[in-house]
Formats: sequence, structure tokens, C-alpha cells
Amino acid sequence: MFKRILVPTDGSDTANKALTAALQLAREQGARVRVVHSFDAFAYLTGYEQGPEILQQARVYGEKVLQDALDIAASAGVPADGKMVEVSGQRLGEEIAQQAIGFEADLIVVGTHGRRGIGRVLLGSGAEQIIRLAPVPALVIRAEDRQPSH
Repeated sequence: MFKRILVPTDGSDTANKALTAALQLAREQGARVRVVHSFDAFAYLTGYEQGPEILQQARVYGEKVLQDALDIAASAGVPADGKMVEVSGQRLGEEIAQQAIGFEADLIVVGTHGRRGIGRVLLGSGAEQIIRLAPVPALVIRAEDRQPSH
């Protein structure tokens, strides 16, 4: 059913949980996985720092995130590749949708922190953007259950 699975990652525990789920599904389906790390170069520039140095640090971090994910895929025996995407002002959901189309993905597997209320409003929801703009089905892997807030 699924032959090409796209997994956006930021290296967080929740993203790694989504990666693990995607790898299990890929192993069962005989699929290949592409792991994507995307960052907005403009988000790192405030005007007070040394732009090239901060962007280089973001790139180094992104390469480490991708390499860690590819190591996990290799240990699971799943064919995978990684791609780092630098965007400038584009929304995460739009970029992941473009990546899914370019990879010819059948499925996107994404982790969510499950924020609610004001936390979601203030921080936004990358997973929600991805789900809303996904050109293919999206499987959402939630963060570890937290105590319900009443």
C-alpha cells in the first residue's frame, strides 16, 4: 500500500517517535523512507548576530538530525535517504507538501506535541500545517501522554 514515506523531523523525541513508526510501517510494507529536516533561514536572523555563523550552526545541527535519523533507519534495515531544506519565509506545511510531491510520497508520518489552547495559538502547530496542506495521507504520532489539564 505505501511505498514511499516522508518523515519531517526536527530531532525531537516526538519526531523520533514518528520516525520509528514510519520505519516499522516501511519494513512491513517494503517501503522506502525519506527524512526531511527543514529550517527557515530568516528565523535565525535578528540583525544582532553574525548571520553566516548562526546559519552554519543551523546547517550543522540539521545535518546531525538527518544523520541520526538515517542511522536509526539503517539499524532498522529500512532503505532511507535524507534531505535538508533551507526555506526563506515559506510555511513548514507548504514546504513539506512540496517535498512529498517531489519524492512521490504515498504517506507523510509526522509527530505532534499535542499542544492545546493558548500554547498552540502562541507556538503554532507545524504538524497541523502539514496535515492541512498534505497532498497525500498523513499519519500523526502524538507525543507521550501528558496529564490532562482541567
